[in-house]
Amino acid sequence: MQRFVRSAAMAAAGVLVAGLAAGCGSSDDSGDGSDGKNPSASAPEPRPKPDPSSPLPASLTSQKLDWSRCKAPEGGSAPGAEWQCSTLKVPLDYNKPDAETIGIALIRARSTGKGDRIGSLLFNFGGPGGSGVSGLPSFADSYDALRERYDLVSFDPRGVAASEGVRCRDDRATQAAEKKVDLTPDSAAEKEAYFKDAADFGAGCERGSKKLIGHISTDDAARDMDVMRQVLGDDKLHYFGVSYGTELGGVYAHLFPKRVGRAVFDAVVDPSADPIGHAENQARGFQRALDNYFKSRGEDPKAGSAKIEKLFDRLDAEPMRTSGDRKLTESLAHTGILVTLYSKQTWPALTRGLEDAEKGDGSTLLQLADAYNERDASGRYSTQSHSQRAISCLDAKVRTTPEEAEKRLDRFREISPVFGEFLGWDTAGWCHEWPVAGLHDSPEVSAPGAAPILVVGNTGDPATPYEGARKMADELGKGVGVHLTWKGEGHGAYGNGSDCVDGAIDTYLLDGKAPKDGKVCS
Repeated sequence: MQRFVRSAAMAAAGVLVAGLAAGCGSSDDSGDGSDGKNPSASAPEPRPKPDPSSPLPASLTSQKLDWSRCKAPEGGSAPGAEWQCSTLKVPLDYNKPDAETIGIALIRARSTGKGDRIGSLLFNFGGPGGSGVSGLPSFADSYDALRERYDLVSFDPRGVAASEGVRCRDDRATQAAEKKVDLTPDSAAEKEAYFKDAADFGAGCERGSKKLIGHISTDDAARDMDVMRQVLGDDKLHYFGVSYGTELGGVYAHLFPKRVGRAVFDAVVDPSADPIGHAENQARGFQRALDNYFKSRGEDPKAGSAKIEKLFDRLDAEPMRTSGDRKLTESLAHTGILVTLYSKQTWPALTRGLEDAEKGDGSTLLQLADAYNERDASGRYSTQSHSQRAISCLDAKVRTTPEEAEKRLDRFREISPVFGEFLGWDTAGWCHEWPVAGLHDSPEVSAPGAAPILVVGNTGDPATPYEGARKMADELGKGVGVHLTWKGEGHGAYGNGSDCVDGAIDTYLLDGKAPKDGKVCS
């Protein structure tokens, strides 16, 4: 089971896709021997929200960070010598700021000093669950102009990777689910297995994270960012949020409007949508991107979609052979196709994957799915999907029942004949029998009195469809949300080939001059 909102994973997928083009998440148990039963039969009421105006102890806001050479993250390599890492202490529970603390992993590259230093520019690249500590060095070349006047800084949010990351199940169990769990269940037995898997995942998260699972919300992460701001020595928070990072930035602006500096939201999550609305938005966005892919090839989108539906039917009946000892399932094919729609540059890999599958070889689509799921050749998976699910299920109050989801399937199929059923079932499976209560219907992002925030929407964005940017700009408030449109393809706009977009963002972050609200880059 996998939500397709994040952007950080696209770096790894892009490397694989480039290689493929040149050549032309779920499990059934926790893996710890438990009986898989959820230890919390009924979820508790959500905890009260702390007052953002309440002062924090000086031991936190005045702490001195011990910056040193970064070590290699798990499964990766250490970044270059220009990168420094440290750990920030923040309260586990902001209602008890003097009590227990947890560590937030930070990374930075100091300003190159080619211009007057503005301060630190904090990045979040998406998820939830994306690691900024491993992500920022991967993307840093795109931000060379900004580094002339900013220290580039990112972090692993609480519950993510080096910041006491959540782990809900082991690799053996995750791999076993590729064979056992159908993410578009057809029979009563498949539905039972699907929802048992969902409940087991939540129980595993509770066992694996213990006290942390109720304290990894987006609100908590936004409060952590304000501690970062103070410890980094900035009067205002300068921020660049991508994908889920736009929701995190919006929540920060709502909590601390007077502390917002120069902020950019790119690939914007619709703040008005609940989980069902998000699933509908994504079904619409991915189908739109797929239609554009077929149009670019001179093919009829309806005929192209029908061909993929037939492929899914074949895989549902019998998984397809690959070059290795694993097989391509219908669920993995969904992921392998979806990952290529994040960028127009990855469309050639989709062509190859579909052509190979027509010949009975699922190797390419399986490789693409593995890249998105961050599975390496030895069968090890990253825990990003674990953190993503734990954070989003704590955020969202809505809990859709299996019966409600099944009743909505026709609507989802109407929105997207290719992806609708997958995302429709996910509205119930994602947080099924989750052990802690969700906090809100949708995030509050109104930020009266905040400095202008540049909100960038891409008309061809599949994962965070364009319409969400206008809604974010409106909800931030008059004089705060400044809406910029790019008529392009892919998830995100900055660094994707538009001098108009890059210039507008750079000018705002470096000179403080926002473009006119409603500006369009084509």
